[in-house]
Amino acid sequence: MENAAYTLKAISNGTRLCVIALLAEKEEMNVSQLGEELRCEQSLLSHHLTDMRAKGILNCRRDGKNCYYSLKNKQIVQIIDCIKTCNCAE
Repeated sequence: MENAAYTLKAISNGTRLCVIALLAEKEEMNVSQLGEELRCEQSLLSHHLTDMRAKGILNCRRDGKNCYYSLKNKQIVQIIDCIKTCNCAE
């Protein structure tokens, strides 16, 4: 249960959930691409990406000056889908 709580805390932010959704759809994106899609400041987005990478949510691949992010474990998408159908806020 500690690992589950750790993972849920790591993704408990709207921007982070959107990053996961985008990467589930597009497999791999760099910071600029994610920023364009999310309309988010690059500095804030970089902070989220760095933290998610440190917590084992994302992979990062360097290609020249660009860092390309992907989901480390695609099962996280199933967790989010499950939460969406929960309707706990009602």
